[in-house]
Amino acid sequence: MERDPKTIVVGVTGGIAAYKTCELVRGLVKRGHRVKVVMTEAATRFVTPLTFRTLTSEPVTVSMWADAPDARIHHISLAEEADVVVIAPCTANVIAKLAHGRADDMLTTTALASEAPLVVAPAMNVHMWRKPVTAGNVATLRARGAVIVEQVSGELACGDVGEGRLAPVEVILEAVEAELVRVRDLAGLRVLVTAGGTREPIDPVRFIGNRSSGKTGFAIAEEAARRGARVSLVTGPSALPDPFGCEVVRVETALQMRAAVLARATDADIIIMSAAVADFRPAIVASDKIKKADAPETIALERNPDILAELGARDDIRAVLVGFAAETTDVETNARGKLAAKGCHLVVANDVSDPTLGFGTDENRVLFVTAAGTERMDVLAKRAIARELLDRTAALVRSR
Repeated sequence: MERDPKTIVVGVTGGIAAYKTCELVRGLVKRGHRVKVVMTEAATRFVTPLTFRTLTSEPVTVSMWADAPDARIHHISLAEEADVVVIAPCTANVIAKLAHGRADDMLTTTALASEAPLVVAPAMNVHMWRKPVTAGNVATLRARGAVIVEQVSGELACGDVGEGRLAPVEVILEAVEAELVRVRDLAGLRVLVTAGGTREPIDPVRFIGNRSSGKTGFAIAEEAARRGARVSLVTGPSALPDPFGCEVVRVETALQMRAAVLARATDADIIIMSAAVADFRPAIVASDKIKKADAPETIALERNPDILAELGARDDIRAVLVGFAAETTDVETNARGKLAAKGCHLVVANDVSDPTLGFGTDENRVLFVTAAGTERMDVLAKRAIARELLDRTAALVRSR
């Protein structure tokens, strides 16, 4: 059976385990993938570019300055072509560069420019591996969503014994294949995502709102689009740019968000309601700015519609429904109550009393609550949370 060929960018760094990358590349080619190899200068001391060119029938890139005058900027074209980027072996030096966003050679520049999943297979001396700075760099990459293929213990090239050996080639191959499955696991599905907070006007100048930045919802929309879904993002006011490949509908109020969501909900396969929708709005909106001297002592409020509960109660909504619960106390209990009361298949909950996480930050710590149980995540980048959430949501779709 013919397979849809995927493009794998294989990065090779300067370690003795580079010779094993030849078997990794051979295995990827045998599985029907197009493989493009990027080497650091140090890697060429262990394996020649010609070896990889022979195995892949593709040019091998080492220098950033090898582009033809009329060619596209190569690290950008490689980054855009990649369905998965895998670096094996990955030295402590390159791990540090990736963790801190340094891009001073062709490999790190390509990795930084790519939106593809990143698989990192470390290999180094045991003492280097055990250093706290290396552990911190690996944790940073993992928190951002990189897949770390753990080293194995054994005799090292230097004569030491311990963890540091490159993982078996078959293990790395399976990690890459798993990422390829994830890349297209939402293909053909329609995903509707809400993001950000709403603004409920008091007058033309003032509004009732909240601190939601929309970062989580935008990350979910972008991740879903990258995985092949047709994505509609309905967002409250946000300074974030439109995610690539998504229909973006920008609204202000809860009522506007409700209208935009209901117009798309019956066609959706997955609905992820991450927006922080205002529960109340002013009962009367002044047509002109209220002068300070004329301002009332109180503002009468009325309830906004509960969009999530409305979706959960409708028989014509066939989608897997995901809700969010931002809580300050009894996080899991309140999330489980929301799961039942609003007809959700999954609720993502977090404690917003911690000022270092959640609203406006790039990281969060969440719980995934379903009827089957609760999963507690470590602190992760919001992009990594989006990936974990869509892994679970895709599984829910497949199980229906």
